[in-house]
Amino acid sequence: MTMHARRSVLAATLGVALLPSALAAQQPARWPSSSPPRPLAARDVKFPAYELQTLPNGLQVVVVGHAEQPAVSLRMLVRAGSAQDPAGRPGVAAMAANLLDQGTTTRTAQQVADEIDSIGGELHTGAGRDLSFVHVVVMKDSLAIGMNLLADVVRRPAFAPEELERQRQQTVSALRVSYQDPDYVANVVFDRLVYGFHPYAFPGSGTPASLERLTRDDLVQFHARYYAPNNAILAVVGDTTAADAMAVVDRAFGSWARSDVPPDAGAAPPDPTRRVIVLDKPDAVQTEIRMGQLGIPRKNTDYMAVDLAMKILGGEGANRLHRILRTERGLTYGASAEAETLKHAGEFMAQTNTRSEATGEVLRLMMEEFWRLRRENVSEEELADAEAYLTGHFPLTIETPDDIATQILNVLFYELPVDELQTYRQRVNAVGVDDIEHVATKYLKPDRLSVVLVGNAAAFLGQLKGVGFNRVEVVRLSELDLTAADFKKKDVATTTANLVTPPDRAGAWPSGLPRPVLTAGAMPAGPAWTASAPGTARAQDKAAPAAQDPAASLIERAIEAKGGLAKLRAVKTLKATTDTTFNTPQGPVTSETTTYIEYPDHFRVEATLPVGRIVQVYAGEDNVWAQDPTRGVVVPPAAARRDFRDSVRRDVLSVLLRVQAGQLKVRMAERPPGGVEEPAGGPRAVDVSGEGSDPITLYIDPTTGMVVKESYVLPAAGGTAEELFSDYRDVDGVKIAFKASLRRGSLPVAERVVREARINVPVDPSLFVKPEKH
Repeated sequence: MTMHARRSVLAATLGVALLPSALAAQQPARWPSSSPPRPLAARDVKFPAYELQTLPNGLQVVVVGHAEQPAVSLRMLVRAGSAQDPAGRPGVAAMAANLLDQGTTTRTAQQVADEIDSIGGELHTGAGRDLSFVHVVVMKDSLAIGMNLLADVVRRPAFAPEELERQRQQTVSALRVSYQDPDYVANVVFDRLVYGFHPYAFPGSGTPASLERLTRDDLVQFHARYYAPNNAILAVVGDTTAADAMAVVDRAFGSWARSDVPPDAGAAPPDPTRRVIVLDKPDAVQTEIRMGQLGIPRKNTDYMAVDLAMKILGGEGANRLHRILRTERGLTYGASAEAETLKHAGEFMAQTNTRSEATGEVLRLMMEEFWRLRRENVSEEELADAEAYLTGHFPLTIETPDDIATQILNVLFYELPVDELQTYRQRVNAVGVDDIEHVATKYLKPDRLSVVLVGNAAAFLGQLKGVGFNRVEVVRLSELDLTAADFKKKDVATTTANLVTPPDRAGAWPSGLPRPVLTAGAMPAGPAWTASAPGTARAQDKAAPAAQDPAASLIERAIEAKGGLAKLRAVKTLKATTDTTFNTPQGPVTSETTTYIEYPDHFRVEATLPVGRIVQVYAGEDNVWAQDPTRGVVVPPAAARRDFRDSVRRDVLSVLLRVQAGQLKVRMAERPPGGVEEPAGGPRAVDVSGEGSDPITLYIDPTTGMVVKESYVLPAAGGTAEELFSDYRDVDGVKIAFKASLRRGSLPVAERVVREARINVPVDPSLFVKPEKH
């Protein structure tokens, strides 16, 4: 087989990318192999020395000298976040924080932006559940300017009505998009389920309804109530001395008058209670799963042992859930667990997603792992791996002035012992197996776990009774109300069911259970929206309004034609069998090819050729390899790896989603390649570009919306290449090109015809693992 044909073995994918390979051009080589090097001994890490002072007005100031860079980080925390939002009005703290840098009583929003830009600095504001923050980074010679700007935005925000309205519209638009996102919905409903009606229960950004009611007076009152020097901490970290820093701080904040801050009520959330909420999204092909319970506050003395226990269950260094659900069972693309620890409470949450028909099995396995962590001692090896991750990762968290500022402010904010940072490694390594058993027994309540499922309820409700979940509350996604006790809008009654009848073979709703699916006549007015960035709305499953940019309109048209945004986002894996014909100087060579794709960046192609079976794999830039009968397993050189990477990035499905997400830019092609004008009514050419991606041109049929061609420049070989797509067929709601051809210049290189294509089938992770023996 010639080099020209073998370079096109990976041209077997489904109209998403015709991958070339530079491997065949290489001469047989002996590739050295060895065992991985032993890890280096952990180096001693010392947290930088710091000075803590308090101004007469109560402002706490911590100064850390860090002269490795000529920059200074200024980070102020105010002890008020979404937990201090007025009752029934979530979103006030976040809106107040977001508007701090949008104009003061002495500077307009533009002047604030111009001033920080003029000194090459950065300015960010925001709010969390327990706190609000302002962060400024400047070069050391601009310390005074940066400090004065920080003081101005913290002390004297204007909350201009026009800026409030602009931010309100952007946030409401983004929230409406988020309410169609299963991942977002699962998270916010889980918080609400665990924390009840405690202030931690509601999203910090608010809800569309609460934001519509929000007024400027709400922001002014919140700021006056909580933004005070005796309710704030300021960290100054970088290339400065304590004396110089304190002099600048005093000039900027010394005149800030202290005030009476309302006491922190610190009401306790409700005790854990078993409850299962299903958010029905009929068009979903997979289920988002959240499982967990109330946890502990950050100041709890068991924090370190709890953190390690969660690492073993589903975190870095161990992750039982990932091993069981993905590695051993192939039921998901990833699973994790974490302990969120806040000022007054916290939560333990395990999360994953899976195909709809596997929902019940995944729930059962997750529940078993919660019980196992409580009933059985963890192994010494598991604990050692989790501890090694934490101690090894810690130095990375204190590399920059901003990192250091964040670490020390956390200690001060949560009123932790000041030596915690100096003794971090010792405290991690002091946790033993018995400590994990103690906290698991003390805090985990597997019989009282909260569960949230977001997906096509009809596809999995019948499975739940068989895995122990007899009582389930079903809520239509369109009827979700986080402020209601039953999560339902006031005019809708809660559906609570004892599941007794599974769906039939056609997926029919269980008999006797009200079907929580919108009928055509009940669909809400207007399209569902999505956005690439806050305030940038796009139609989720329909073409964008005609008034938008023509290139963006064509991309939206292509997304709709290919199956709609929801369907495309739901494609996680793809397997196809094809017949691919390569044109060689000796004549056509036909190959039976099997392609495995695990989005976004795992591709494997197996081709049966006259010379034998050839495998080519791309699983990230550091995991590219091939295998053939003559050379065994080889790793291509850097240029060939880049060739693989670029081919993967040209996958049409990925390109469409990246454009929609704002990661790639589009514009109408000024002139098609070769300078020939497009015929009237023919495909329209859209140029696509972005950082880290070579430019490509998509040709979209304006009538059908289908991508009929993709062209790009070959940087190594020179010239242009074209991939032509046709014979689109429906595969589980997604249009797949069953015919494709590859041309370089005017020469046909390869053609392929799909025999069978399947979406979201389990793909064994080992397919992307390079064999140990060559």
